[in-house]
Amino acid sequence: MTGTLKTAGFDGETLEIIAFRLHDQEFCVKTTTIREIRGWAPSTPIPHSPPEVIGVMNLRGTVIPIIDLAHKLGMKSTVANERSAIVVAEVHNMVIGLVVDRVSDILTVQGSQVQPVPEVTASFDKSFAEGIIANENGMICFLNLARMFKEREVEELAA
Repeated sequence: MTGTLKTAGFDGETLEIIAFRLHDQEFCVKTTTIREIRGWAPSTPIPHSPPEVIGVMNLRGTVIPIIDLAHKLGMKSTVANERSAIVVAEVHNMVIGLVVDRVSDILTVQGSQVQPVPEVTASFDKSFAEGIIANENGMICFLNLARMFKEREVEELAA
């Protein structure tokens, strides 16, 4: 093995990311996928919806699904409170709301700072993550919303 640091394939790029917390972990996504950040507001439950769908809300005349991102990532569901936020994102031309504990920061990072997700086990599915960003405050898991929400799945959320 050489002495060079293996990266996740963003070399030479400058990435604008939005960081947020779920429980005690930090995650981020590219700002280009984000439409807006809203304060927590209750949503309307939908019968027989997938377990990660909390419900729907009206966003300026458009009904959008609200997703419990922690549950989608295999974590304990988020219990929303006044510090929670809804990160409104566009994935596969569909607008969805992602419930997070709180938004931490908007950062600019160099692509070379994004390291690949290590192999944990053969059955470990790392497709949701673009990589890991190590900074002075800890580690940030860089999520890929397009892979997390398959195109067909997003269409079903909208139905």
